[in-house]
Amino acid sequence: MANLVENSRARFDYQLDEEYEAGLVLRGFEVKALRAGRGSLRGAQVIIRAGAAYLVGATLEPYQAKNTPGDFDPNRTIPLLLTVAELKRLTGLESARRLTLVPLAVYSKGRRLKLRFAAARRQKKSDQREQIKRREAEREIERTLKNRL
Repeated sequence: MANLVENSRARFDYQLDEEYEAGLVLRGFEVKALRAGRGSLRGAQVIIRAGAAYLVGATLEPYQAKNTPGDFDPNRTIPLLLTVAELKRLTGLESARRLTLVPLAVYSKGRRLKLRFAAARRQKKSDQREQIKRREAEREIERTLKNRL
């Protein structure tokens, strides 16, 4: 269950609550591109419209540029596969609690590709600065302990 494509900024920019898993509706060459790690989730989000979930803003680079079909769109809206109960729950989270659904990673589960995403709230700049200070302090402590040994 190794990550094929990961959104490295998600945990820094957002305060994550609950994580979910969804299947992706992809075409064959898109699957090949994701398995090769040719994609980006930076700036992407999951939206729910008319009882269906979609991944918007993700970028899929072509697997083989010369062999891609003419109708290939690297920023295509990708439908997600979720149960009706999950869709109802996510609709409530998105509208009532004003949370954003942020994609975290695309990974393979058997032969299938799955998207892991989370309901999240955007962090303030001051919280991000505190997080950086805390991480730097932990690194400094580890360095001093390592040097003593």
